[in-house]
Amino acid sequence: MSIQGFEEWLETPAGNYVLDWEQKTHDRLVADIFGFNAVQLSLPAHDFLRANRMPLRFRCDDGRYAGASEIRSDLHYLPFAANSIDLVVMPHTLEFDPNPHQVLREVERVLVPEGHVIVTGFNPYSLWGAKRKLSRRESLPPWRGQYISVPRLKDWFTLLGFEMQAGAFGCYAPAVTQEKWLRRFSFMDAAGDRWWPIAGATYVVQAIKRQHGLRLITPKWHDRKAQAKALATVTQHTVSQKVDQ
Repeated sequence: MSIQGFEEWLETPAGNYVLDWEQKTHDRLVADIFGFNAVQLSLPAHDFLRANRMPLRFRCDDGRYAGASEIRSDLHYLPFAANSIDLVVMPHTLEFDPNPHQVLREVERVLVPEGHVIVTGFNPYSLWGAKRKLSRRESLPPWRGQYISVPRLKDWFTLLGFEMQAGAFGCYAPAVTQEKWLRRFSFMDAAGDRWWPIAGATYVVQAIKRQHGLRLITPKWHDRKAQAKALATVTQHTVSQKVDQ
């Protein structure tokens, strides 16, 4: 699916409305994810990793975007070693790719066990999704692309061994283009979270790569405590014998 025009659309009032919510949601999610390496796939002009504290954070895209990225690569064959990345964020990456399954498979390959992936997309079951179906201008952004529902994305995650961890819907106002109308419908954002939480125009979901057969080995604290106590007793007994002598 073509991404052409989407970055320009993000600069419009409606695009800013969506981008602002998505950026704040990412800031909240990535702030508490730790590790060493984090990568953002697509939309390099916008830093969705800015609130993360990993020592190495970089952006990767396939050359279709205007922003500067550190790495250019085919997203279907990422140039990273298996089990080497702790966090991958994908802002609208899957819905504008002709083979989103392969991209997600590559993400699963490069993520470390218990690594995190965050996916952003437009919700087909929303006012925006309804307008997309009724619109005669499907060739224009943001209607271009393949909207992927959260239940469908969850199925993909399950097949690849991911476990859905967190998620949020946002942007409940209708798909209007003028800022004054977005302001008039701003009350719907507060009401949407309460009354129709799954009908937001866009979503951000977080999942964790689970490794089957992986067993967390923890220290045997009780055994170590008993050994330390026994050692202390022997030491005290030895010292007492030397004093008596």
